[in-house]
Amino acid sequence: MASKRNQECSLLYQVNTRVWLNDLAGEMGRPATLDDIPDAALDRIAALGFKWVWLLGVWRLGERGRQISRARNDWRAEFKHILPDLTDQDISGSCFAITGYTVGPTLGGTAALGRLRRRLRARNLRLILDFVPNHTALDHPWITDRPHFYVTGTEADLAREPHNYCHVDTRDGLRVIAHGRDPYFPGWPDTAQLNYGEVAVQEAMRQELVNVAGICDGVRCDMAMLMLPEVYRRTWNIDIEPFWPEAIRRIRLDQPDFVFIAEVYWDLEWTLLQQGFDYTYDKRLYDRLRGQNALSVKEHLSADQDFQRKQVRFLENHDEPRAAAAFPPSVHEAAAVLTYLSPGLRFFHQGQMEGRKTHIPMHLCRAPAEAIDTAVRSFYQRLLKVLRLPTVRSGDWTLLTPAPTDQQDDDTASDRDIIASVWSFEKRNRVLVIVNYTPEPVSARLKLPFPDLRRQKVRLRDLMGTTKSEDSGDALLKTGLALDLPPWGYRVVELSLVAAS
Repeated sequence: MASKRNQECSLLYQVNTRVWLNDLAGEMGRPATLDDIPDAALDRIAALGFKWVWLLGVWRLGERGRQISRARNDWRAEFKHILPDLTDQDISGSCFAITGYTVGPTLGGTAALGRLRRRLRARNLRLILDFVPNHTALDHPWITDRPHFYVTGTEADLAREPHNYCHVDTRDGLRVIAHGRDPYFPGWPDTAQLNYGEVAVQEAMRQELVNVAGICDGVRCDMAMLMLPEVYRRTWNIDIEPFWPEAIRRIRLDQPDFVFIAEVYWDLEWTLLQQGFDYTYDKRLYDRLRGQNALSVKEHLSADQDFQRKQVRFLENHDEPRAAAAFPPSVHEAAAVLTYLSPGLRFFHQGQMEGRKTHIPMHLCRAPAEAIDTAVRSFYQRLLKVLRLPTVRSGDWTLLTPAPTDQQDDDTASDRDIIASVWSFEKRNRVLVIVNYTPEPVSARLKLPFPDLRRQKVRLRDLMGTTKSEDSGDALLKTGLALDLPPWGYRVVELSLVAAS
């Protein structure tokens, strides 16, 4: 059974903290810290229905990572494309090359984060922060003081794989250590790979996690699957003990409602859920929506209900392209309806609801100015209004399998092309979500499996539009709900019983 914290399908809002503060600094004419985030901005986030705010990139960074980010010609060319007036000050270094889990003075320090957290809590908002278990920055204090904490290599390794190894200065002299990486791609050149084969490393990282948990309400764990013993061995040929079960157990002893979110790929979502995570990234749904294949989307949404509620549903994040750039407008809306009106943790990225199209690399602390796309903003305003309804937050969700009505053949367009589901709350309230996720129009009828509609008058209200109607429950059960959907069309219909007069 899902735990209490997983019952509500809540909303998470991701903020690129350094970019946000840079924008505020431009408005104020002076450097901005976490204390300068306006109460009005927090009020707006709360009013939209969000429960979680993820402040990306608050941890202390090092000078070596910043230098690497500024010196790489390929990265700099990308940065210059995004910011034609690029300066070194715009390149702060990757927020995943961390030198310590404290907030740097340019952001106001850890005390400012505590004050911001209290302001969030006053608005019933909860704080998510990053935890990066796989690696540290190259100038983390452990490099000097505890070089045995890292995967080491030889001069031959460095000569053969200069993209995966580098020299560092330690208390024991010059050493070759490995860059952090996953088994499929070259190393991240501004990072150093932790050696989880060392018991002391696991204990030190668990203590880091305890410290982080003391100043927030949940963590998003970067590349969490890299800590699985089978993945770690495939990457480094080193046997390790499982990290996550004990780390999560330790936090939950004092903070039973603390939330763990795993960034995870390679079909390892269920494995990490079994190790104690509350939520795992649903990259598979995102990829299938990008592929514009209705059948594969429908198959994915047919998974076990408990699994569905523990998925992080998103259309963009700091790693993916902007949704407004990756999806044509009509596909964008259809994909958003499918994503956010499915069960799970509903994840929105800063700028997504305004139609921003420029993806900002994690090395930058400034973003280009972009005009708001009023059509995208209007769509998300309507969608967020729906997402505030108790029915689609706390109700029961069921994927509907379109079946023939008395007037249809078995092989119908609805079965092939329509993705339909229903949210039910306290039996009398239902919300139907119906999407034609194809480039062709569809005309069909959707049979409704609701026998309690017999001898009832039913009100149908389009929650994403303005239409309302009433119909006989007996007629709806007999003939089904008539659907005429354009390419990428959708309907979100509140279905309620009309009280007898």
